[in-house]
Amino acid sequence: MSETILLKADELGRIEIAERGGVRVIRRDVAAARWWARGFARRAAAREARALRKLAGIDGVPALLGWDGQELLRGYIGGKPMQQAQPRDRDYYRRALRLLAVLHRRGIVHNDLAKEPNWLVREDGRPALVDFQIAWTRGKRGALFRLLAREDLRHLLKHKRTYCPEALTARQWAMLKTPAPHSRLWRATGKRLYKLIARKVFGYWDNEGKGRVRD
Repeated sequence: MSETILLKADELGRIEIAERGGVRVIRRDVAAARWWARGFARRAAAREARALRKLAGIDGVPALLGWDGQELLRGYIGGKPMQQAQPRDRDYYRRALRLLAVLHRRGIVHNDLAKEPNWLVREDGRPALVDFQIAWTRGKRGALFRLLAREDLRHLLKHKRTYCPEALTARQWAMLKTPAPHSRLWRATGKRLYKLIARKVFGYWDNEGKGRVRD
């Protein structure tokens, strides 16, 4: 593959499948962001680079290949996003739980796992995670870290409820019924505004996360 394949282009830049040295990579081009969003896009890419650096060597997480302040390169992981693959195998969710546990042991919380496109189903059925732009990367594992890590887990269980509800345990059902206080507050206050901005400015809804190809 020598051509570049555009995955997404919006106000925060471009995401493409590209080639470097004969190897497929994912390229995030911050320089292509709108002028008013460029600072935010750069900070988000820098956060993703920090997260991937701390998660180096973990199966199911892209490798950080480069970040120069304008272009972020990460390893390509083949597979389909969750909303396309619709995983119904119990083993997928067992592996996904283990993957989250590894992230949290490294001091990273993803923070954006409600979006199904951030979960991949690889060709062999194993899970993978992408898009660490708003991840917790501080490494401190205090009360706030534990609260956010619990929400990572709860979002995975919501997807499990959608595609494999018969595999949910009683404890998992109970967790689904008790979102964290900040999550309840978010749903009651800021979520509607967020969805409005996401749709009008970036062209996508929270549960899709796909973005649009910008003219």
